[in-house]
Amino acid sequence: MSVAELVIWSMALGAIASAGLFRLAGLLLRPSSAQLSGTVYHLVIFLFVLILSGVLTAAWPGLDPEGVRVLQVLSGPLSAGLSSFWIRGWLSASQRDRLMSSLLQVNAVLLPLLGLACLALPRGQQLPGAAAISLFGACLALWLTVRAWLMGDRLALAMAGGRMLVLPAIGGLYAIAMGEGGGTGLNALIAACSAVGNGLIGFVLWRRDNHESRAREEGSPSQFDPVTKLHSGISLVRKLIKAQRRRRRTRRDGAVIAVLVFDIDRVAAQVGTTGVNELFICLASRLQREVGVVNPVGRYYDRCFISLVETIHSPAWLRTLGLRTASSLRRPIEVATGDGQRVQVKADIGVGLVHLTRDNANVEDLLHDAQRMAEAARGMRSRAAILDPGTNEVVPVEHANLGPRRHGHPGHVPHAVPQVQRAARS
Repeated sequence: MSVAELVIWSMALGAIASAGLFRLAGLLLRPSSAQLSGTVYHLVIFLFVLILSGVLTAAWPGLDPEGVRVLQVLSGPLSAGLSSFWIRGWLSASQRDRLMSSLLQVNAVLLPLLGLACLALPRGQQLPGAAAISLFGACLALWLTVRAWLMGDRLALAMAGGRMLVLPAIGGLYAIAMGEGGGTGLNALIAACSAVGNGLIGFVLWRRDNHESRAREEGSPSQFDPVTKLHSGISLVRKLIKAQRRRRRTRRDGAVIAVLVFDIDRVAAQVGTTGVNELFICLASRLQREVGVVNPVGRYYDRCFISLVETIHSPAWLRTLGLRTASSLRRPIEVATGDGQRVQVKADIGVGLVHLTRDNANVEDLLHDAQRMAEAARGMRSRAAILDPGTNEVVPVEHANLGPRRHGHPGHVPHAVPQVQRAARS
């Protein structure tokens, strides 16, 4: 390694280390599993680049060459496997898409094992084999992040951009390890791809983690404004319209969730306007946690929250989602009264779910039907209602036949209240 190449790769490693130190500072200030994962991610990439670029042997020339070679073979598949594990959680793949979740899960386990298997190959084939495994893992991750973007995850596009930079970085680093670096100019290009790709991926990881941390908090109104922290009715309708357009292209099943909050006057008499606002903020935060940060949550009007779950595994998964959401929102919430005391209140809620099939449906009808089922859910033990696809009747979600049958349209929901109220709310 020449002096110029050593300088180039030292600068790239410095950039990667800076991103890692930023996440480490966040971990120390606000410990969480997401912050820890982000910090470990940057550490793994730092070690991957350190080992394959030649800086490790240049800094410590006395290291055992065979040991370094083993590290070079294993570092790529191991990094690719860990990246698949982290991206699976970042994309909320287990909630959104079974294919995406399964492929990333298999990738996370299989790639490190294949890396170990490379050590059994002839010496001249070990590094090329490890490079092929690492590039395959990176290509699969790129394809799945693009797939997530097509499903409506806006941050996935930036992640895909970072993954595109990772591809030439992996190929170039393994070429350097095999003694085919190509000169100072090519080293500079590979180092730039490594540093910029790591920085872009680290940024979108931080953005998603920051969003999740806000969703986990249940703070006071001074921290959360119910107007600015949630989508408005108009923006929510726009998101639904865009989602319907995407669903016509992707042909995926989804769901609209409506949460109605009843008996607000009783709560207001107990805790005042400040307490009611805090109650709404906490309910929105809990709903966001249940559907995941990749799915939008909005306040359609004063006592109605709407969420769009754009992709689901199967209709049967709606049973779990409905029961889990209703259970979470019914737990007691501690709010502040007008005189500054903290008291616990329990929201009187109803959860309505509309299964979005592959058929096109009017957004106004979807919102209307979700609200009608939420109203009907108030009289049910589970407080969660859905249209039974077999009978076209609104039933408790735990009693609905949500098997393979997909006929039945959400527009068939009986109107639980007079049509004049529907027109007024529209």
